[in-house]
Amino acid sequence: MAESSVTFFLEKLSNLVIQEASLFGEVEGQVKLLRNELRWMRLFLKDADSKCIYDERIKLWVEQIREVAHDAEDVIDLFLFKVDHQGQQRLKNLKFLKFLPTCMGFADKLPFIHELDSKVKEINLMIEKIMANRSKYGLEALFTSNSSNADHGVSQERRNSNIEETDVVEIKGGMEAVKGMLIKGDQMRREVVSIVGMGGLGKTTLAKKVYNHSDVKQHFECHAWVYVSQEFNPRELLLNIINSVMSLSTEEKKAMREMGEAELGGKLHGYLNDKKYLVVMDDVWSIDAWSSLRFHLCDSMNGCKVLMTTRNKEIAAQANPHEVVGQTESLFYELRLMDDGESWELFLKKTFGVTNFTLVSLSEPMEELGRKIVGKCKGLPLAIVVLAGLLSTKEKTQASWEKVLASVDWHLNQGGPESCLGILALSYNDLPYYLKSCFLYCGIFPEDSEIKASKLIRLWIAEGFIQRRGKETLEDIGEDYLNELIHRCMVQVAEKKVNGSVKSCRIHDLLRDLAISEARDARLFEVQENIDFTSPRSIRRLSIHQHLLKNNISQHLHNSLLRSLIFFSNPIERKDWRSIQEHVKLLGVLDLGRMKGNYTLPKEIGELIHLKFLCIKGIDRVMLPSSIDRLTNLQNLDLEVNDSYIPHTIWKLQQLRHLNCRFGEISSPSKFSKCMINGHLGVEQLTNLQTLALSAGSWLDGDGLRKLTQLRKLKIRGWLTPYLRKGFFDSIAELTALRTLVLSDSKNYKKKTLLNRVGLEWQKSVVEKRTLIPGLMSFSRHSFLYKVFLYGKLDKLPEQTEFYPPNLLTLSLGRCKLRDDPMLILRELPTLRILELTWNSYVGNRMVCSSGGFVQLESLELNDLYELEELIVEEGALPNLRSLQVWLCHNMKKLPHGLLQLKRLEKFRLRTDCKELIEEIQQTEGEEWDRIRLITSITKRN
Repeated sequence: MAESSVTFFLEKLSNLVIQEASLFGEVEGQVKLLRNELRWMRLFLKDADSKCIYDERIKLWVEQIREVAHDAEDVIDLFLFKVDHQGQQRLKNLKFLKFLPTCMGFADKLPFIHELDSKVKEINLMIEKIMANRSKYGLEALFTSNSSNADHGVSQERRNSNIEETDVVEIKGGMEAVKGMLIKGDQMRREVVSIVGMGGLGKTTLAKKVYNHSDVKQHFECHAWVYVSQEFNPRELLLNIINSVMSLSTEEKKAMREMGEAELGGKLHGYLNDKKYLVVMDDVWSIDAWSSLRFHLCDSMNGCKVLMTTRNKEIAAQANPHEVVGQTESLFYELRLMDDGESWELFLKKTFGVTNFTLVSLSEPMEELGRKIVGKCKGLPLAIVVLAGLLSTKEKTQASWEKVLASVDWHLNQGGPESCLGILALSYNDLPYYLKSCFLYCGIFPEDSEIKASKLIRLWIAEGFIQRRGKETLEDIGEDYLNELIHRCMVQVAEKKVNGSVKSCRIHDLLRDLAISEARDARLFEVQENIDFTSPRSIRRLSIHQHLLKNNISQHLHNSLLRSLIFFSNPIERKDWRSIQEHVKLLGVLDLGRMKGNYTLPKEIGELIHLKFLCIKGIDRVMLPSSIDRLTNLQNLDLEVNDSYIPHTIWKLQQLRHLNCRFGEISSPSKFSKCMINGHLGVEQLTNLQTLALSAGSWLDGDGLRKLTQLRKLKIRGWLTPYLRKGFFDSIAELTALRTLVLSDSKNYKKKTLLNRVGLEWQKSVVEKRTLIPGLMSFSRHSFLYKVFLYGKLDKLPEQTEFYPPNLLTLSLGRCKLRDDPMLILRELPTLRILELTWNSYVGNRMVCSSGGFVQLESLELNDLYELEELIVEEGALPNLRSLQVWLCHNMKKLPHGLLQLKRLEKFRLRTDCKELIEEIQQTEGEEWDRIRLITSITKRN
């Protein structure tokens, strides 16, 4: 970890010397000396970081290096802050434009430069003493052996993560046992089935395998999975269950979020009243979690079940108070440790990446070593998987495995209940330095969190954990880092995108415990539950999980060294902004969590000139102050709210990489501000943007959008109509790096439509318009574009398949009012997997999926097609369809013709009030209809 600190600061210092040459030129000698000394330190740290766990002297030496690197970073950043602050103070006194050039001269900066020179000299002297201690205290001999922590780097080749959460461990016997408990007793009262065992045995994995089994899916009418954990919130649990079992519109979801716990419970109880349901409660630590839900889950005589995973047998026993004595034992399955044979089989599969372990042939000495390593794991599946993940990256040689075995022995000799953490720590210590900080950072998220991969990677970038590698983007390198951690079994995949990349991930509880412990020692971050408020430390990063810190957070807002502040609960109050303004000057990451009601970000935000990451969530309006334009280092602005106001000076922030404000309204510049700004200020300034999500507005005028050639995600919503002209589509034609495109026109369409301005009109009266827009006749150059959402009126879909992106996976059309059956054209798209037709995208009454069409389609959703009366699926069509949804198609009186031939269909969701449709599902006889009934979920419109 010390190597990480030094490396990250070195890169930062090198960049600053280039970018701020006029400032650092006066102290060039001392800064150059500092840079050289840190480079030498980094070379020694490659060995020292991995050896400090064996020797207290090395551990102390490494800690001192880490501290001096932090001190150097603080000195440099504080200097930059003071120079900027002094300049802003001068600006406040200016009244006329002519004074601007002289607002901050060299004489004004001189006191700060002298102070910087003095501070850097002190740091260089400290480094000299630290390096001298290597000889003084006999540390040199300890660095002679080769390090096991080779800096081998992340493979340049993209690695698809193939370690799914359900693959973490193999469980024999448990599947059938738990499944049998769930599907028996159709006429019985609600029962709670529990999977019990210590951490790392695979309780969640077994529960997921059972939950996803086709027999279980077909047995219950509705299903829900909720993660409970130690810090559970009953209201959030109810919301998660409701979102799983009920088909809700966006408006209904918003209404639910406004409800209290009792009202939500009533809604859920009413919906489940006559349904056979299965609810999984994963990771239950207290009977209170079950008590908070039990009265909201109907206790009917129809075989409903709750499946619970817990480490405590007492919780499993208390969850069924109506059971007779002696019978409760049959309602929980206790996971055991693996025997030697099962452990060896799992070890071979994970170490060599095979599904059939009998194919692995080892020499006698290698097998003996392997079995000794496996024996140290004591049958704990998680330990075996993590250790196998470590060995999978090593050479399959006797010498390599002997080194691992020796390290395992050292960790396990520590004894006590943390022996498993010892094995996990071994894999952590074997991580290359650039992955260590990234892994530890996963510990800032609350227990059992599903972590959005894109957010995690952006946080890594903002924290400086991602090192540049040639011409690759930092985001691509971060994705490689994440896949490397997944490959090493340190992080698990929670969900994948349709293109196979990781959408979300999670970290096992034990690995999270390890991350928090190691991060605390390395002074990387603190999480709220580990802070000793009676003896506060100088915390650099702080993660807040609960509301318990209302009275204690203020002392940490007086910490001048605080670099990151992340809220997973309610954010700081307005009065605390003064503390931030006065004391927390070096903040680089600020995640304010979920806001309630309208919120105006205080002007003090402009003081945080080092800020790189700013995130605000909520369901109402957020107002950003004009001082936001001072955040010249900002890389990520994420406003996950329904509405936001953003000053037009946001275009000054040229370091922005992600401007994700999907309902963000950019203000128009006033006449006065136009006079104050030299040159045009517009979206074209943000050439580093990779994500752009905003409401349509005057910022779309001109051709500025075309200059954002690094853009990967473009989402524009609102009144698009005035901007649907030649320049707009010319610009999109140049954005060939796009992965996702969303265009949603929500106002009156008048005469302009989304596609007729692309030059693709077939109506004879407007053929001449094609020539106005040469060069954008199709999306054929957008080879990375896999997700397209078009919401707005279309005259007609283009018939040529060459128009569509060649690798299109997801297509969503809404409010298009197409008169011709879109299936006749879309059936030819060879890669399409997900198709959504919604909000009157088609206004015809008959839709046909013809034979041989949609060969790759896995999901089809038909929502709010009010005129649709008939859906026909011809034989040979949709051969791979797994999910079909027909929602609020009011004129449909019959089920899709050809439904029975969809042999791979796993889920059929209906939302309708049509009695004929419901009766056809419920009453038609036959074996195939029995299969359809088992996979069908029917929701009536309220």
